[in-house]
Amino acid sequence: MLGKRPKETGKVVLLEIDSVQPSPFQARRVFDEQELDKLSGSIARNGLLQPVTVRKTAKGDYELIAGERRLRACKKAGLEKIPAIITEHSDLSSAVLGLEENTHRQQLNCFEQAKGLKELIQMWGCTQAEASKRLGMAQPTLANKLRLLTLTEQQQEICLKGNLSERHARAVLPLEDETERIAVLEQAVKRELTVHQTEELVQKLLLPPVKKKRTVMVRDVRVFLNTVNHAIQVMVKAGIPATAVKEEKEGYIEYTVHIPTATV
Repeated sequence: MLGKRPKETGKVVLLEIDSVQPSPFQARRVFDEQELDKLSGSIARNGLLQPVTVRKTAKGDYELIAGERRLRACKKAGLEKIPAIITEHSDLSSAVLGLEENTHRQQLNCFEQAKGLKELIQMWGCTQAEASKRLGMAQPTLANKLRLLTLTEQQQEICLKGNLSERHARAVLPLEDETERIAVLEQAVKRELTVHQTEELVQKLLLPPVKKKRTVMVRDVRVFLNTVNHAIQVMVKAGIPATAVKEEKEGYIEYTVHIPTATV
């Protein structure tokens, strides 16, 4: 039994911790266990200093709006009750509040933030331009964040495990080849490349392959070769079995003429 349900809205109340369910709109997917352990220890000693924010559900329990990290740490600390502020919010406003809290606290990595923004735009059913106004975010900034989602899960994992920045991740977006993206990201991690160095590496891969220049034969050389060929033909017609071998080499043409002297 959950006990009598608190009626206070906007005030701090104590809730049964098992009655608080995680938010389905939580953008954050990765939680640092060591940080949770530290927070859990602090809560065990001093209690939870900042209440979580929840909303009532039709099922008779509560849904978390903000404070999942605190909720998890309280459970680790073995708390049976948790201080919470009960508010009234729709699905949309809950998603917005949760995203804003995580973003302002810098708890989301760049890919989690991009996924959260994408989900908000889908819930709003609006354009990026309209979403940027509602979020108070410049449209190019929003567009750049959303573009991060074109990276595959493997590429995102390389960025996160290698502690690459959001700008490192964006640097490989011009590459269409998946293997090239992975190769550049792995090089950025291994060689500890700066964003600028990573961008330079990408630009080198985007350059078209250098075509080998064809040697254009000047007119005088062609005339000379025709003259040699004509001379060989004249000798053959005169009964002299002359031969000529032409070889095109790097930067020059080698012409070998054999004229038998016994018949001269």
